[in-house]
Amino acid sequence: MPLITGPKIPGSASPGVSRSLVVMTSPAERYEQARRRADETARFPALTDFTESQPFDLDDFQRESCESLERGSGVLVCAPTGAGKTVVGEFAVFLALRQGRKCFYTTPIKALSNQKYNDLVQVHGAAKVGLLTGDNAINGDAPVVVMTTEVLRNMLYAGSPALRGLSYVVMDEVHYLADRFRGAVWEEVIIHLPESVTLVSLSATVSNAEEFADWLVTVRGETEVVVSEHRPVPLWQHMLVGKRMFDLFHDQEAAQMHEVHPELLRHTRELHRRLSWGETDRRGAGGRNARRRVVPARADTVERLDREGLLPAILFIFSRAGCDAAVQQCMSAGLRLTGPEERAEIRAVVEERIRDIPGEDLQVLGYWEWLDGLERGLAAHHAGMLPAFKEVVEELFVRGLVKAVFATETLALGINMPARCVVLERLVKYNGEAHVDLTPGEYTQLTGRAGRRGIDVEGHAVVVWAPEVDPRHVAGLASTRTYPLKSSFRPSYNMAVNLVGSVGSAAARELLESSFAQFQADRSVVGVARQVQRNTEAMAQYDRSATCHLGDFGEYFGLRIAIADREKALARQGAAQQRAAALDSLHRLRVGDVVRVPTGRRAGFAVILDPGVGGFGEPRPMVLTEDRWAGRIPATDFSAVVEPVGRVRVPKHFNHRSPQARRDLAASMRAATAGAGPARLTDRGGRGRARGKAGRGAADDEQLLDLRNRMRRHPCHGCGDREEHARWAERRWRLAKETDGLRTRVASRTGSLARTFDRVCALLTARGYLSGSGEVTDAGRMLARIWTESDLLVAECLRQKVWDGLAPAELAAAVSVVLYESRRESDDRASVPHGPLGEAVTATLGMWAKLEADESERGLSLTREPDLGFVWPMYRWARGESLAKVLASAHGLEGDMPAGDFVRWARQVIDLLGQLAEASGAAPALRESARQAMSAVRRGVLAYTSMA
Repeated sequence: MPLITGPKIPGSASPGVSRSLVVMTSPAERYEQARRRADETARFPALTDFTESQPFDLDDFQRESCESLERGSGVLVCAPTGAGKTVVGEFAVFLALRQGRKCFYTTPIKALSNQKYNDLVQVHGAAKVGLLTGDNAINGDAPVVVMTTEVLRNMLYAGSPALRGLSYVVMDEVHYLADRFRGAVWEEVIIHLPESVTLVSLSATVSNAEEFADWLVTVRGETEVVVSEHRPVPLWQHMLVGKRMFDLFHDQEAAQMHEVHPELLRHTRELHRRLSWGETDRRGAGGRNARRRVVPARADTVERLDREGLLPAILFIFSRAGCDAAVQQCMSAGLRLTGPEERAEIRAVVEERIRDIPGEDLQVLGYWEWLDGLERGLAAHHAGMLPAFKEVVEELFVRGLVKAVFATETLALGINMPARCVVLERLVKYNGEAHVDLTPGEYTQLTGRAGRRGIDVEGHAVVVWAPEVDPRHVAGLASTRTYPLKSSFRPSYNMAVNLVGSVGSAAARELLESSFAQFQADRSVVGVARQVQRNTEAMAQYDRSATCHLGDFGEYFGLRIAIADREKALARQGAAQQRAAALDSLHRLRVGDVVRVPTGRRAGFAVILDPGVGGFGEPRPMVLTEDRWAGRIPATDFSAVVEPVGRVRVPKHFNHRSPQARRDLAASMRAATAGAGPARLTDRGGRGRARGKAGRGAADDEQLLDLRNRMRRHPCHGCGDREEHARWAERRWRLAKETDGLRTRVASRTGSLARTFDRVCALLTARGYLSGSGEVTDAGRMLARIWTESDLLVAECLRQKVWDGLAPAELAAAVSVVLYESRRESDDRASVPHGPLGEAVTATLGMWAKLEADESERGLSLTREPDLGFVWPMYRWARGESLAKVLASAHGLEGDMPAGDFVRWARQVIDLLGQLAEASGAAPALRESARQAMSAVRRGVLAYTSMA
């Protein structure tokens, strides 16, 4: 293309300065450009019209994906967070409306559905867009409906008439199918969608996109895979070390090689050296004080970001309490990030959004403190917050009014809330069971929030350095952009009856075998089979090394293994008998008995205030100890048979909360045990005697004696190289166990889902949900409309009339036990009200015990144990008690129940009550009680909806 430059400008300050360049094209070039545009319009007329409506030019991956859709192909789009994948989904909406057909846009969470609904309404108008979630149903017959993926799954199984005319389904965040709790829903939808529906799958960048696409081709037909590694807004990686900010990498080449910036390495190594020699903390207070000195305060971090022009920022702290504390710390430090006009705008938004929340609840929810933080430009964001509060934070952050948000990782799951900068305070999080390191995928998801497209030239990710953080580890996380997508699919009871009812047993098995889970399992068998072959060759070598000239050493070593196994079995048997005897003795205790508590925090003498029997689970006696502590202790603290060492009189109305009463009773106990000797020493002797009895049991065991005699008589027992041979034989034995496990994996993975499905169907047949000929019964049709993790338990409770006769508040509380799941394990077993509710809960636990036994017999584990932790809060709320009392009644390990948790679980109760109200197998009175319970629960903070 020719460039025409003007002459030099006389008298210019610098020779050679020319006029502005004017680019001109020839007529032939202009004609060629017009011809290409016309050709594109002819090939992709819909995309041309769609592109003209967009305020920006489409990226290459967006255009390629949209072209595939217009050609009639399904598409899998994998691109980084914030790259603009949703444009492809919006084009599918555009195509459906252009064709006069329907498009369903599915998301994994309600908040994202609400957000997407608002986005599409702004473009296409409220008349053309609907919303279906567990909380909202708006214009469900519209040509474009946004919904959670579970709603679409339920529609497919129910054969909903809304599916007629459906042309496109967008599955946003399709990588959710790896979620171990809800991932199966995505695969169910993909498998069951009619062939005429074009699937648009939008995913974060995964390392096995081709494998996932191969599976999509097998179940959906032609599917194009479009992968983009490009971030529209470049992301710079940093580490904040004390008061200094370092680049993580020196340049792009270093980033690709995972090479940490040399200056950062030198500085952190020097800090480590000082810490190890005590230079940072000479007082000897340990690592905690040292950490405080090298890790900046949260307020200092935010101020530093403000000075660097890196706000707004999301600071990820993997703790709800930590997020709330961070806001408090910044407020205590006097931090203010907003001006007067911004504060007035914030207050106006807040007052508008919370106007429907009862005034008496605002104080309980910490409203005024929360508002003060917002007006300063500070906020927390986590699942424990009231949904209305979270939505306000999201809106204010997107509008640039809140500058710093302290959030848990839930913020990274789908919500469109980008920032200029993302800060990671730590690289370890609690996953519900243990503290684990962040994975590269999680790191990418979190830092992907940095850099607002169309606003920021670049985004910034900052990791706060601490003594336990190695910059090289951070470099590895930052440089690994992808992670594999693994299926979490498994058959459920509800799925089984729906599949059998819609396609029959044989076709249902075939559908399961077409899942992504089975697809991955079959592929993985190849590598496992190769390992089996390698192990077999190694075992042959070990056999040669263990060869003995006196006889069959394999036979001899087998006797040694049998002896060890028998000894372990006898030891377990003795321990079990001892445990059973200890529990039995606890049932015989009476109020006033003085006993020895052998182990645990309360070891020593104690007087029984309440034996703690007759409830759920093992006894939990309430005791008063020598040091005047009163409370319940677990049965595990009694490791041997409990025999009273004395008795004292306990007043009939003894108040264990009274210090004077505890002091008087403790004095009586000391008098009663004056001649009993030291509690702990005596018990250790008792445990020694118990072990002696168990040892004598092993010595008298005929089977064990026979094995030992056979070993001594074996020829190899007298070999001089016996122990050398034994070492090789043990290696061979361990490898054989590993190989057997691998062979089992090969056998189980081939058709594994179908076999699990067969076991599920066998249990359903035994309980009357399927007939002997494989037909769905009336009970099965009821089960097919129960959508909850404990679906079969709910169905059994309905069939056995466990919940019949309950008042509305009692019913709401009773059904909560099959839904609620405590965030932390606790030894405390929640109590329940007496009367019909207590009887119903007890019966529900009994139903679960029988079901769990049936599952174990068939090698299944699908129904978790009911959790009683939400019974009291739900009961009190449904009876009309205040939010303050209700949250306090759920007091646990982390204090009162957070309002957000209460609302989330209560909404699940409402959802299940709605299913009971429509359940075909439920008694009319129970269905009416369920409807009344829904009304009773849906009040106050539960009546709020973001779409109202």
